[in-house]
Amino acid sequence: MFSKAKRRTTDVDMTEGSIVKHLISFAIPLLIGNLFQMMYNMVDTWVVGRFVSDAAFSAVGTLGSVTNLMIGFFIGLTSGAGVVISRFFGAKNYDKVKDTVNTSIIMTGVLCVLFTALGLALIPVFLLILDMPQDVRAEAVTYLSIWFSGLSGLMIYNMGSAIMRAVGDSRRPFIYLVVAAVTNTVLDLVFVIVFKWGVAGVAIATIIAQGLSATLTVISLCRNESCVRISFKGMRFHTPIFKEILVIGLPAALQMTITSFSNIFVQSYINFFGKEVMGGWTAYTKIDQIILLPMQSLALASTTFVGQNIGQNQVKRAEKGANTALIMSLISTGILIIPVMLFSGTFVSIFNKNPDIIANGTLFLRWLTPFYLFWCVNQIYSGALRGVGKSTGPMIIMLSSFVAFRQTYLFVVSNYISNTILPIAMAFPAGWALSAIVTIIYYKITGLTPKVRKPKTGDIITA
Repeated sequence: MFSKAKRRTTDVDMTEGSIVKHLISFAIPLLIGNLFQMMYNMVDTWVVGRFVSDAAFSAVGTLGSVTNLMIGFFIGLTSGAGVVISRFFGAKNYDKVKDTVNTSIIMTGVLCVLFTALGLALIPVFLLILDMPQDVRAEAVTYLSIWFSGLSGLMIYNMGSAIMRAVGDSRRPFIYLVVAAVTNTVLDLVFVIVFKWGVAGVAIATIIAQGLSATLTVISLCRNESCVRISFKGMRFHTPIFKEILVIGLPAALQMTITSFSNIFVQSYINFFGKEVMGGWTAYTKIDQIILLPMQSLALASTTFVGQNIGQNQVKRAEKGANTALIMSLISTGILIIPVMLFSGTFVSIFNKNPDIIANGTLFLRWLTPFYLFWCVNQIYSGALRGVGKSTGPMIIMLSSFVAFRQTYLFVVSNYISNTILPIAMAFPAGWALSAIVTIIYYKITGLTPKVRKPKTGDIITA
């Protein structure tokens, strides 16, 4: 039925036409959408920093490693679903696209229940590992308890948007993020300034906004007229397709989870220096997220582009797309780095006026941001490799660089060289540089050539 289905104009076939145009048209809505998604935490951080307390500012801002631990695993699985869908879509096998969508939705429902319960149960463990100072612990418990309770909204949105992006549609996920981000901003101000709910108000605003984006995504997929349309009546779980999702998505999921878990320990090194350093690190991470947007958006564009073209066995076009995305990423990231380094103090002061927090945030921005160019290499080439199904290699490289090497670096530096904040913070760029070098070598050796034949009906290429 879906093999001849009429596709809506929101679905984009990237197997023909201008490579640059496809990458830009896909990445720009995604970039702007991710910018609005970042407004969740940025507005949360700004509101608590200006209208609650320095303790609340430090608590909310340093919990990213914990929240990323749970959602990172799931996002890895969504990348697996997206690659499978994009490969079937590129091969024009729309019935298999529908089967993959159904399987992904059922998987999401089960994991929503599991992750919510697990997150709430592990809050004391997370705070223990973070070595959270007593003066910010109560605020951290409040925020995490509410955030985990509303985790399902974020998970549903991420799977829905991955499904849409797999068929080249990055516009609708962007629109839903804009609506959710504006809602979050308004509710933040109302709950904190008017109702005086403090950290709880910020967390409640966030989960309401995430629930809204999830609702809009589900409605859109239910009304969609193309092969990604979902219908809960008669929805079936397809075990072979689920296995394909795991083959591609599980390495990425494990990588994100283990890296996030490792970053909890890294955050404990930062927390050791007190709430002023924690506050400076909080401001730095919010600004750093903006700088990373172009490379992250182009990495996702690279994954979808490669996935669709490999579905048509167009290896040379896939390789050209990956290299083009890398050049675009290096240029855009380099442009963003310059004003951030020149006006770092001004940017930090947007979030908090404490002079010590501004000084620490400025220190981090000026020393760490130039190294983001290394991260471009890792993100773009890893995204391209995942598009062809080769996700195990990038996982091993990132875990070796971001976990094993970084933890070894921190132990040696803090115990035998200099237990001061700047050498500790440099663990991050050191890991990026190592990862970039190894990724280039791995990419040049393996390339984007799939290991099996061009897919026929019912087949999917695996690596």
